[in-house]
Amino acid sequence: MPSSSWVPNVGGMNIHMSKKAAALGGVALVAALGVTGVAIGSSDDDANDNDGPITGTALQEASDAALAETGGGKVTDTEVDDEESTYEVEVTMPDGSQVDVQLDENFDVVGTERDARDDD
Repeated sequence: MPSSSWVPNVGGMNIHMSKKAAALGGVALVAALGVTGVAIGSSDDDANDNDGPITGTALQEASDAALAETGGGKVTDTEVDDEESTYEVEVTMPDGSQVDVQLDENFDVVGTERDARDDD
């Protein structure tokens, strides 16, 4: 007779389960949790993969806001979902220096960072 485990009064019933069935159920549960963990981890990583250049009408709005902040220059790079803000616009000034302008989702300036002038 196969060995079994007795689980007392589950849902009003006494259940007898073989040790093999209990072990397989445990393995299935662990496997299901592992797959769920991977899916959650992947979705978190995917959420951070939205960075790239600003496009469409947002590009014009972000550029206008950044150039108003710097008082001129030329937009030379843009990024969506920068680690510091919703939008980042890099402006190269006439003297060669660069200013990174951080913008929120409403294109309001939330910060700027000036880089040293490039002497290439």
